[in-house]
Amino acid sequence: MRLSDRVKHQGRTAPAEPATGDGAGEEASAPSEAQPPSGEQAPRTRKPTPSGAPRQDPMAVLKQRLQEQLFARLGSRLYDASMSEDQLLEFVNAELTGVVDEEQTPLSPQERRQLVADVSNDVLGYGPIQALLDDDDVTEIMVNSTDRIYVERAGRLHPTEARFLSEDHLRRIIERIVSEVGRRVDESSPMVDARLPDGSRVNAVIPPLAVDGPSLTIRKFARDPFTSDDLVTMGSMSRPVADLLRACVEGRLNVVVSGGTGTGKTTMLNVLSSYISDGERIVSVEDAVELQLQQPHVVRLESRPPNVEGRGEVTIRDLVRNALRMRPDRILVGEVRSGEALDMLQAMNTGHEGSLTTVHANSPRDALSRIETMVLMAGMDLPVRAIREQIASAIHVIVQIGRMRDGSRRITQITEVSGMEGGTITLQDIFAFDHAAGIDEDGRLLGTQEPTGIRPKFAEHLAVHGHALPADLFGSADALLELR
Repeated sequence: MRLSDRVKHQGRTAPAEPATGDGAGEEASAPSEAQPPSGEQAPRTRKPTPSGAPRQDPMAVLKQRLQEQLFARLGSRLYDASMSEDQLLEFVNAELTGVVDEEQTPLSPQERRQLVADVSNDVLGYGPIQALLDDDDVTEIMVNSTDRIYVERAGRLHPTEARFLSEDHLRRIIERIVSEVGRRVDESSPMVDARLPDGSRVNAVIPPLAVDGPSLTIRKFARDPFTSDDLVTMGSMSRPVADLLRACVEGRLNVVVSGGTGTGKTTMLNVLSSYISDGERIVSVEDAVELQLQQPHVVRLESRPPNVEGRGEVTIRDLVRNALRMRPDRILVGEVRSGEALDMLQAMNTGHEGSLTTVHANSPRDALSRIETMVLMAGMDLPVRAIREQIASAIHVIVQIGRMRDGSRRITQITEVSGMEGGTITLQDIFAFDHAAGIDEDGRLLGTQEPTGIRPKFAEHLAVHGHALPADLFGSADALLELR
């Protein structure tokens, strides 16, 4: 008999209590399917499952019952800071074994070991989302409430069967995650950005801001960082685009990666950073460390929120300023969001060529507008024309990324910042995604990045630095008309 069948069987055939008189014991032990005596109604211990209603997984019910009993037995000892991780694991497994012993469900030795391991991982790991974190096909986990957990696979959202026991259970998991990186989340600071040990990005919001209970979002990163070959294989970019971007990074052009939320900006920044040679000193600045830099000479800086007293905050702008004093060959800013845009532009314009950063924007033109706005947020009373001249001088290339309707993430434009005309920054597309190519039988877009036929002005700069680009890389002059 399977374990799930035995769990069901145990629920139907719970031992009857001793009779206390006049056939009460016989009535209590009678099968639920038996017809009651005339004029009497047999007691019902289980409600029948309504037609069409989803049935609960008996194993999930058993696991939940074990977890509740384990939490009741452990209490605050589960979070005793004086216990090492190994001691805590041994302690939890011992208590859990006792809880399983008290269960009357018959279990084989293998089933018993598996059940103890599952519940132990659930209690000591990241709860019901631990299995989702271990699934390499899952790229994002979204916990809307205790019983509404979604994942992203291949760019598509899917509901899951994972469930938290209660809001307190979910809250404990959130606090465990954020405490590992020295962050906190409470009623006075109900929003937090953090990361997992593998670099996965974490955002959590708790009541009173989260009306339906604590909310948790985890954006996973690949265990092995993606390479340019991986992105070419997945169709995120073409081989000519990869060759162009490699030349831009090796030729020390300043590159901005632009895109909306969840389009893969950090992944693209990781790929671009892989083109930097091992002999250069890299200083990275991030709100929460996410970049997976492979070079040996790297200094990683991470911002810090204020403490409970409102002191000790270190902003991205503070770190960018400090990075300039650290003799960097390259400065990588995970994302510019505010006044640090001014310091980043000044760094690009004062001998730190080859710097990389990302910005939230839907097009290259929008990216420049956002950077202009963020410079104004620095509190400096600068004329708009002076800001635009700084932008036009500092930024050479904008890599625009989008999430397509088929769920894939593709480079949609490679755009050169070519200079100023009057009071306007001029742009020209070097590559553009062919949206008119159609879709295949599986619903995936057939388009790729096509050259526009325009040879960029920075090609001469790259040639001087030993990275001459082939003339046919940019296509013919008719390519732009075909794309339009």
